[in-house]
Amino acid sequence: MADARASSASSAAPTFDEVFCGLLPRLYRRAVMLAGSRQSAEDVVHEAYLKLAARPQRFLAHPEPYAYAFTAVLNVARDTYRKDRRQVLVDGMEGVEEAGAGGGAGGAPGGAPGGWDGGVERRQSEIEAVRLLGKLSHRQAGIVILVDLDGYTIDQAAKIMKVHRGTAARHRARALDRLRAYLVESEHGQAGR
Repeated sequence: MADARASSASSAAPTFDEVFCGLLPRLYRRAVMLAGSRQSAEDVVHEAYLKLAARPQRFLAHPEPYAYAFTAVLNVARDTYRKDRRQVLVDGMEGVEEAGAGGGAGGAPGGAPGGWDGGVERRQSEIEAVRLLGKLSHRQAGIVILVDLDGYTIDQAAKIMKVHRGTAARHRARALDRLRAYLVESEHGQAGR
């Protein structure tokens, strides 16, 4: 009888791996935006998993496991960036931008407006978002991801990132200003061609 209670109690509460695996698709998408490439994102999420797995009770007890895991991913991405910042980075986006420039109207193959393009336009948008977020600091990118992509409020994002609300708002405002400036720059650059 005691064994039946123990097994039903353990099956009622999700395990660390079940909760973390449920968050993986969302964490991978956000990690790509922070790390800049799919391979780097996989490494970042894996390192975050290892850090969280060292103290699974903290992760499971947190009222919002995604926020806790996102903070770990953000910290690992920032640490990785700091380690790698002395390396010379190669801009791998030039080939993608040139390939995407010849699309037809509406982004559809053959210029069919409103037609389905097989996900190419969405993928190009994701690549552009990653490129733009890569121009921001990790804190700025984290706030933009939490507020503008994940739908958290400034107060919630500040709490997740463990900063004051004013700091979070300032980081977001600066990030959005920088993104707007980059977009204006790129529009002027394309108009001059």
